[in-house]
Amino acid sequence: MKTDTPNETVQTLTIRKEIEIHAPLALTFASVLDELGPGSQMPDGSPSNFKIEPWPGGRWYRDLGEKGGHFWGTVQVIKPPTLIELCGPMFMSYPATNFVQYRLEAAGDRTRLTLTHRALGLIPPDHSQSVHGGWDHGLRRIQEAAKARVGLRPSVHS
Repeated sequence: MKTDTPNETVQTLTIRKEIEIHAPLALTFASVLDELGPGSQMPDGSPSNFKIEPWPGGRWYRDLGEKGGHFWGTVQVIKPPTLIELCGPMFMSYPATNFVQYRLEAAGDRTRLTLTHRALGLIPPDHSQSVHGGWDHGLRRIQEAAKARVGLRPSVHS
């Protein structure tokens, strides 16, 4: 029996995005965890049903119910409220490994959030291009959630 095997080569992917969020560090970190978990949404607005276990070795996965779903990664490092790192297959349904880091730095009453995504594997070229939109969507959602949290904080005016 003859099988055709496409000529596949190992590719790398490196994405780095930085945004400034008009919210304090702790509120922004809470918004990152929310976007990685119960507050996440697909670009069309439908729930994505993500779960995150925010401790070293915790799972990050999409729960489709009835024991179905997708394992995206493991919490490799978590140092609230400044760092979370995830590693695993993420959204790639082919031989690949990924590393994602959310690094947060206080900048007065604002937070600088740097997202780094690195991947190694049999990554198709079109997939390398499309992941940018997904990360942009997630960062916008984190920004919106942090802004909403600032609005929910009780003011401290005399």
